[in-house]
Amino acid sequence: MTETAELIDNDFLRQYELKVEDEMAVIEYSLQERKIFLTKMIIPETIRTTEFEKEFLAMVFNDIKDRNISVVPTSPEIAKFVRSNRKYKRMLPVGIRI
Repeated sequence: MTETAELIDNDFLRQYELKVEDEMAVIEYSLQERKIFLTKMIIPETIRTTEFEKEFLAMVFNDIKDRNISVVPTSPEIAKFVRSNRKYKRMLPVGIRI
């Protein structure tokens, strides 16, 4: 579902956007001192699946990794994703445990 979709970092609205099938999935964030706080994930019910959610989050985390900044997931569903994917735990700031 996300193979042809392009992840957009809309820094004006402070959110990652992924448009799929005329629907927009969004992860809102706040950027502060080399840390990005992922605060809210909004995925329309028409495209929400566990697989889509994982792919969307992986795309966002890979983009953040390329920017070489730390991630602080404040949304429960995003924190759950980090807990289940050890490779992203390295992106947490020092002293933050999930």
